[in-house]
Amino acid sequence: MAPRQRTQGLTLAGRSFLHDYDWRRDAGFGVLTLIMTAPMVVTNWINLQYHASALDNRRYGSGNKLLHNVVGGRVGVFEGNGGDLRIGLPLQSLHDGEKLRHTPLRLSVFIEAPRAAIDAIIEQHAVVRDLVGNGWLHLFRLDGDHPAVERRAAQGWEAAAVA
Repeated sequence: MAPRQRTQGLTLAGRSFLHDYDWRRDAGFGVLTLIMTAPMVVTNWINLQYHASALDNRRYGSGNKLLHNVVGGRVGVFEGNGGDLRIGLPLQSLHDGEKLRHTPLRLSVFIEAPRAAIDAIIEQHAVVRDLVGNGWLHLFRLDGDHPAVERRAAQGWEAAAVA
């Protein structure tokens, strides 16, 4: 979530969700609130589903989709005609036959906005507070005036090492 110029010219290999966002044009931070409470949350759900299914497909994925039988409409699937309910992604959604196409990583969110605005949104919205405070995603803050990057840990902001 930053001005588009931050990523122009970068090859992101389809591994990012981008929001062209300029906090200077967001009086009251309503747009930032909307992005952090809707797309950021949904992106994390998607990321965690891929993360868990790629990390251990036997436990958290749903195995081979050629053998699936749908249970209860959309509750999950059985692999074959019984066994454990499978609720994650099938192996074919993660693997191309030679290697995993999704590296299991926690979502990293980068926001160019004032600390106070980000902190206020975290404080006001339990779903965002839980995602950040419990380490379900990595939240970073970019400072448009400096090359520094900060990471939001449960106890507050800290300098982040940038390679």
